[in-house]
Amino acid sequence: MICASGIARQPDPTIDLVKERLSTVKNKLMVLSGKGGVGKSTITSLISRFLAASNADINVAILDIDICGPSQPRVLGVIGEQVHQSGSGWSPVYIEDNLSLMSIGFLLTSPSDAVIWRGPKKNGMIRQFLSEVDWGSLDYLILDTPPGTSDEHLSATSYLKDAGITGVIIVTTPQQVALLDVRKEIDFCRKVNIPILGVIENMSIFMCPNCKNSVEIFPALTGGGYAMAKELNIEFLGSLPLDPLLAKCCDEGKNFLTELPESPTILTLQTIVQKIIEQCEKIKNNYEIDIT
Repeated sequence: MICASGIARQPDPTIDLVKERLSTVKNKLMVLSGKGGVGKSTITSLISRFLAASNADINVAILDIDICGPSQPRVLGVIGEQVHQSGSGWSPVYIEDNLSLMSIGFLLTSPSDAVIWRGPKKNGMIRQFLSEVDWGSLDYLILDTPPGTSDEHLSATSYLKDAGITGVIIVTTPQQVALLDVRKEIDFCRKVNIPILGVIENMSIFMCPNCKNSVEIFPALTGGGYAMAKELNIEFLGSLPLDPLLAKCCDEGKNFLTELPESPTILTLQTIVQKIIEQCEKIKNNYEIDIT
């Protein structure tokens, strides 16, 4: 590639470092949303917890690349934990024996500290996370991203494509204003040639914790995430309700799976996670067919 000066641009050596570091990671996933506030970080934590809880032999890690708004330390109840360095790199913080997390939130003096960085510095942090964290052998590495298609997305996808990204999970809410932005996110994925595992519709209904009745808070005037996924020929992974008890668990950093095991949200989540596992296997099989 030739840059504006006319001098051939040298390949980024970090690409090979990331590829080597992630060579022991079977599935590399990104969770995306077009708009903020749709519950992307919550869903990332739920999927990760569920995968880890389903089988003690499955190793799962979350990489929080929402550099300016890291929320995973709070959601997973590990605010104040410290990241340690060893000869093999940074060690992530462990929530469970088979569930770990790396986030810039662990590097801040206070959770309320603002991160006011331009694109190149954000990209450098993501590059460092991907190339220097000692993840070990993982079945799933799940990246929690900021909303939209920003520098963080471009940086992460450029490195993960060479390392063998499995695909992305799209999170939306039912209303049209969210779906419009999600369509842009889907277009981004297709332009950079990254597989889409499917769409999750969050906050599809509100469930009253007292009377158990449900009501649509965000009316799906155009059919919501399901209709959009069908139109764009994308797998619809499922719908999750707006559950105040789940929100309370996330604010307090508690494990929703153990705190509220009888919640209908758990049953829905089980179906969604199973579809994600199946989609990962499908993409893997298609890749193996392509290279043979």
